[in-house]
Amino acid sequence: MKWSKLSHIGLVRKNNEDNSCVFEDIPLLAVADGMGGHKAGEVASKLALDSLAYYLRENRATLQTAPDQTLRQAFKHANCKVYDYAREHGDEFRGMGTTVTAMIPLGADIHIAHVGDSRAYMVRGHEIKVLTDDHSLVNELLKSGGLTEEEAQNHPQRNILTRAIGTSQDVDVDIRIEPVTHGDIIVLCTDGLFNRVNLGEINQLAGQEESLEDRAKHLVERALDRGGADNITVVLYQVEIM
Repeated sequence: MKWSKLSHIGLVRKNNEDNSCVFEDIPLLAVADGMGGHKAGEVASKLALDSLAYYLRENRATLQTAPDQTLRQAFKHANCKVYDYAREHGDEFRGMGTTVTAMIPLGADIHIAHVGDSRAYMVRGHEIKVLTDDHSLVNELLKSGGLTEEEAQNHPQRNILTRAIGTSQDVDVDIRIEPVTHGDIIVLCTDGLFNRVNLGEINQLAGQEESLEDRAKHLVERALDRGGADNITVVLYQVEIM
């Protein structure tokens, strides 16, 4: 697999609540953006990704034969782990949760599973496609016509999630199958990136003719140049179809 990942604490936050993973043996690529009290967010994001990877490794056979069902169950398993951890560890962790956006490449398709407001994009040539739908209050208002795009960018409640891993006993998981072609770039990222770097810039920087490591670096640097007010995490994957 051809991939790169990079995370930065940003220029304002005192700790990094983002986490990411790439496991070639499953294969799994994912980002998570945690939330909660002191250190609870980083615990939630790491626990969710560890639990997700554990479940998928334990269910390799069904991941090949029924990938979408297996991904959904893996997310529900991770949700239970984070929810139970918060209940068992008192006030410090009460209400913690995390976004998770994950991708499994299988043949000529990628399978995306998603909860929260991290995102997945596909860059093909000079075009970019958003593969996920933000589970946020602002996005609900956008879809209902209650806000314009410009109003949404600066809305004081833009960080309020309508769905997250670990905040309730069960969770609804978005699943998407997307056909891909050789050379496509998949971008997984947290809101610390896309809130500072617009769609056209993500398209341009992720599609550069340079190494994936340099592309990830330039994406993070652009978010830092714009103030870096949040943690910034990006995972890049280049499709190779033999």
